[in-house]
Amino acid sequence: MEKKPIIGITMGDPSGNGSEISVKALSDPAVYERCKPIIIGDANCMKNAVEFLGKDNEIRIHAVENVKDAVFQHGTIDVYDMKLVDMKKHIYGKVSKMCGEAAFQYVVKVIELAMKNEIDATVTNAICKEAINMAGHHYSGHTEIYADYTHTGKYTMMLAHGDLRVVHVSTHVSLRQACERVKKERVLECIRIANDACKAIRIKEPKIGVAGLNPHCGENGMFGTEEIEEIQPAIDAALEEGIHIPEKKPTPPDSIFSKAIGGWYDIVVAMYHDQGHIPLKVEGFKYNKEQKKWDAVSGVNVTLGIPIIRVSVDHGTGFDLAGTGKCNELSLVNSIDYAIRLAENK
Repeated sequence: MEKKPIIGITMGDPSGNGSEISVKALSDPAVYERCKPIIIGDANCMKNAVEFLGKDNEIRIHAVENVKDAVFQHGTIDVYDMKLVDMKKHIYGKVSKMCGEAAFQYVVKVIELAMKNEIDATVTNAICKEAINMAGHHYSGHTEIYADYTHTGKYTMMLAHGDLRVVHVSTHVSLRQACERVKKERVLECIRIANDACKAIRIKEPKIGVAGLNPHCGENGMFGTEEIEEIQPAIDAALEEGIHIPEKKPTPPDSIFSKAIGGWYDIVVAMYHDQGHIPLKVEGFKYNKEQKKWDAVSGVNVTLGIPIIRVSVDHGTGFDLAGTGKCNELSLVNSIDYAIRLAENK
C-alpha cells in the first residue's frame, strides 16, 4: 500500500470562508483515501463552522499541537490549533487586525512544517491582504510570503483549471510596473519554470505557449516593441535549450487562451496578472443568475520555484457569504487534489 501524503491546509482568514469550505471538503471520505489532511488554524473557528453547517453528528474537531498527534480519519478533522482567535471578538465578513495576524501565522506555520518535512505539501485558503497589512505584515499575497520564508528569489505563480494552465511573468504590481517587468531574463525564467511544472505533473513533453504583451503582438513594432526586444529573444533561448514552443514566437494574447483550451499548449506564459487570471476565472467560475449563487468556483493556484509544494484556492475570502453555509468548496477540493499529485511526484 502506497504511503499517503500529509497535506497541511491553512484555514485562511478566520473572518472568511476558509473554515467553512474546509469542513465541506473534508466531509468527503474520498479525500482521506488519498491523503492525510490537517488544518493549520484555530480549533474553535473550525468547531463553529461544523455547527453552523449542521454537521455536529458527522464531524468532530480534533485539536493537536503536533502533526504526529493527528489521527487522519474521516469523520475527524485534525486541527493544528494555533489558538490565535478570540471568538468573543470574531465576526464573519469583517476585516480585522486579529484575523490578519492569525491568517499570517497559519501561513508561517505551514511553511515551517513543510520545510521540516513534517508535512508533504501545503494548501492555502484565502487571506485578506488588507488584514495582514493591518497586523504589520507587509506582503502583497501568499506567494510573496512563501518566497520570503523559503528564501527563494526566483518563483512564479501557476493557475490551473483542468488542462488550462497559466504562469505569470508578474503578478501583484500595477499594470505600468507589469509592462516594465517584461524582460528577456524574466520571460525565459518563467518559460523554464512552466516546462518544469508540467513535467512535475507527468506531462513528458510539454507544449509551451508564450503570450505577447501588446495587441496583435505589437504588429512588428507598430503597437510596442516588447515582443521584438524581450519576448522573442527569451523564446529563442528557450528553444535552444530544447523547450518545446510550437509556434516559436509570441502568440497574440487575444487568441492564445482559446488555443490552449483547444489543446494547442499544455501551459501558457502570461505577461501579467489579469492577462492570465481573467481566462482562468471565465472558465472556472460559473454564476447561476436564476438562483443567484455560484455553481462553481473552480481553479487552483500553484507557487512554482520554491522548495516546498504550495497550492491555493483561486478565489478570495468571500466575506459577503462567509458564515452562511453557502460558500463553494470546489476550488479547495481541486487544490487538495493538485497537492496530492505533486506530492506523489516529488
